[in-house]
Amino acid sequence: MAKNFTLEYWLDDDWYVGMLKEVPGVFSQGETLEELEENIRDAYRLTIEDMPVVSHVASQSKEIEVSI
Repeated sequence: MAKNFTLEYWLDDDWYVGMLKEVPGVFSQGETLEELEENIRDAYRLTIEDMPVVSHVASQSKEIEVSI
């Protein structure tokens, strides 16, 4: 199954550094934009491999306000 995410990236010295906006904590880098894209895909795959399986049967959600 394929999913689409937003890759936000920037140049840091001569490296492309990026993160997936929709998945907090998934960051990577590469010498080229193409290498960054490969590396961020790998980082995402490794992240979801390590995630515990959670049953959503009793799951609920609620919007809350957070002051900044």
